[in-house]
Amino acid sequence: MSKIITLGEIMLRLSPSANDRFIQSDSFRVIWGGGEANVAVSCANYGHEAFFVSKLPTHEIGQAAVNALRRYGVNTDFIARGGNRVGIYYCETGASMRPSKVIYDRAGSAIAEADPEDFDFDKIMEGADWFHWSGITPAISDKAAELTRLACEAAKRHGVTVSVDLNFRKKLWTKEKAQSVMRPLMQYVDVCIGNEEDAELCLGFKPDADVEGGDTNAEGYKNIFREMAKQFGFKYVVSTLRESFSATHNGWKGMIFNGEEFYESKRYDINPIVDRVGGGDSFSGGLIHGLLTMPTQGEALEFAVAASALKQTIPGDFNLVTEDEVKALAGGSANGRVQR
Repeated sequence: MSKIITLGEIMLRLSPSANDRFIQSDSFRVIWGGGEANVAVSCANYGHEAFFVSKLPTHEIGQAAVNALRRYGVNTDFIARGGNRVGIYYCETGASMRPSKVIYDRAGSAIAEADPEDFDFDKIMEGADWFHWSGITPAISDKAAELTRLACEAAKRHGVTVSVDLNFRKKLWTKEKAQSVMRPLMQYVDVCIGNEEDAELCLGFKPDADVEGGDTNAEGYKNIFREMAKQFGFKYVVSTLRESFSATHNGWKGMIFNGEEFYESKRYDINPIVDRVGGGDSFSGGLIHGLLTMPTQGEALEFAVAASALKQTIPGDFNLVTEDEVKALAGGSANGRVQR
């Protein structure tokens, strides 16, 4: 299998029980997660040698984060140790017409304050097949943005395929700041993943589709895919297409473009959604595995969409499914019958 590198922040997620609200909770469940950490767990589950690169404090909470990754087979050799804190986020799970809600408490985390000297990116990228990062990492801090650039440069020196999940987070930066940082980084990217909002806010491309109104007709995305591929030289442009009927009922599919042909996946009706946090990351992890191991972009996309549909039935950030389970769903087994 392949050596896959991801770079980012793993955070301590504190969530009320079930669908409780923050203000009625007197205890929180501890869950570990974060964009690129979630992708690393997915890739490890599919049998790859997955490395997560970050910085975490030397105290017990930092060690708990490392242990959470090791539990699912992620290699933590390149996690630098030091700094003062682990980033925290609070997540309240919505239901029906009440959306889920996230509150960040991550300023000054160890990875946000990390220096280039904390990492030997040439050593990290040596022998790697794939490097994945998301727009969340450079949004954390200017220092983290610099680390992202250095990692991308090292990946290109070593001939590593680079993917990005644009992942715009309005609570972390403005669209102006996002575009000033993200657009220059696109020169290193081979595979660009993002939804319609990400493409507009991070890169300045707007699809010809009423997404808020639930219009996920793929035709509206084709021109923007072509423009993105032409402007930045992407080998693949990929998007998830979500129809949000409520917090617990979504339609879900995806589309991919390899510079010549478009492929649109089959659609899943996810109802009820158990936990949609990490849904996009599970898509990225599935896509990476698909593009590395499958003969066509269509098969890779079907695997990614099925993987992310399954993730939204699992509590927590990590997608804890096997390759066989994803292939069974992608192949048409969606009835949920007990496997005996």
